[in-house]
Amino acid sequence: MARPIDAKDRAAVKRLHKQGKSRNDIARAIKRSPSTVSKIAGELGLTFERGPEVVAATEARRIDLAARRVTLAEALHQDAEKLRSQLWEPCTIGAFGGKDNVWSETRLDQPTFADQRNILAATGTAIQQSLKLQPAEGGEGADQVRSMLGALGEALTQAAGDADEDGGDDGG
Repeated sequence: MARPIDAKDRAAVKRLHKQGKSRNDIARAIKRSPSTVSKIAGELGLTFERGPEVVAATEARRIDLAARRVTLAEALHQDAEKLRSQLWEPCTIGAFGGKDNVWSETRLDQPTFADQRNILAATGTAIQQSLKLQPAEGGEGADQVRSMLGALGEALTQAAGDADEDGGDDGG
């Protein structure tokens, strides 16, 4: 059974709270559970809320993470550029083979088609992840532009179809 809360506990909580100690620090100091300290503090009208401090720390953390995302997005774009530059560059490929499992190398003018496909896939992934971390500017308006261009394309296709049905070529 837990020991009852006494005047000594209440006085210690009040004194340590006044010193700016946290709930957990007070609990350790008086050898009581944090929930007991919260109960005593509630009885005394004391709180452990640090609202403005928490808000400021949270905002600072959000800003730091946003800056890190921008840095990572830029690094991924650089990686994509490095990968893309490999598409048409001379390269050396190698493999173990033969009955003696000997390493052999071949110099090529450019990567094999399969390797080019893998390079493009890795480039696309780097760009895609970069854009997830730091969307391109004008992201919201881009959907509107795509929608408008799609509608324009459909109208032009429709108009071209109508012209073909009218007898086709009018020479001009």
